[in-house]
Amino acid sequence: MNDYARIEKAMAYMTANAANQPSLETVAAQVHLSAYHFQRLFCRFAGISPKRFLQALTLERGKQLIASSESLTNTVHALGLSGGSRLYDHFVQLEAVTPGEFKRQGEGVEIAYGVHPTPFGEMLVAMTPRGICRMAFVASVRQEALLAELTKQWPRSTLCHRPDATRYAVKALFTKPAETPASIAAPAALSLHVSGTNFQIAVWRALLTIPEGQLASYSQIAQALGTPKSSRAVGNAVGANPIAMWIPCHRVIQQSGALGGYRWGIKTKQQVQAWEAAQHSPLLASE
Repeated sequence: MNDYARIEKAMAYMTANAANQPSLETVAAQVHLSAYHFQRLFCRFAGISPKRFLQALTLERGKQLIASSESLTNTVHALGLSGGSRLYDHFVQLEAVTPGEFKRQGEGVEIAYGVHPTPFGEMLVAMTPRGICRMAFVASVRQEALLAELTKQWPRSTLCHRPDATRYAVKALFTKPAETPASIAAPAALSLHVSGTNFQIAVWRALLTIPEGQLASYSQIAQALGTPKSSRAVGNAVGANPIAMWIPCHRVIQQSGALGGYRWGIKTKQQVQAWEAAQHSPLLASE
């Protein structure tokens, strides 16, 4: 079992047993490590301690968001949509496929792809010369199916297995800027190259404005877009998100505070939310 697989298994165990608050020793035993070595390994690959992750799992974050004293107007303003397209902490540029590109169906385009380990399971990354066009967890969808989707979307393109060219898209998510080696550092502006309807593009841009460690409901996003009755359509657009993590559909929940759906599985959504919360919440213990 490699280190990423150990972290993935440990996170899954803590998610399934959060109500029992398993001890560090108990979780470490699940991946056949001593508590000391497991603590160091988890901090290295997840960027937080196991205790912080477990605490974040037990917080009713959805209810905290919905029951907060801030009005919907303030929430919409916090999304940054009222004053333009402010992106969240990572500088991400989202570019839509042009009509000409759509008509050519990828003719003459080389799409590089690779599969890379993450604390939440292996992730497939694909990118055109203009930016990342697909990121997906392969545990929920087979790699062959994901590549078939790419071929269907870009039937005249050429798929090339080039993990060295796609690795930075994952490294940039899980490595702090000060710790990122120059050899794998992402460009100053990370570009996403997506294909979708005008409404889908608008929803995906809205998701980019939700800060890390915070959540928004489908109805809040609909309100922010100026279409308050389009919550269901927002949900469909969120579900069609082609780029996991970088377009943070995991930060969208139901108005009731329930997690809602997630293309790559509810457990993964819960783990990603807890991981982000543990890194950004001052209410959690530091050890």
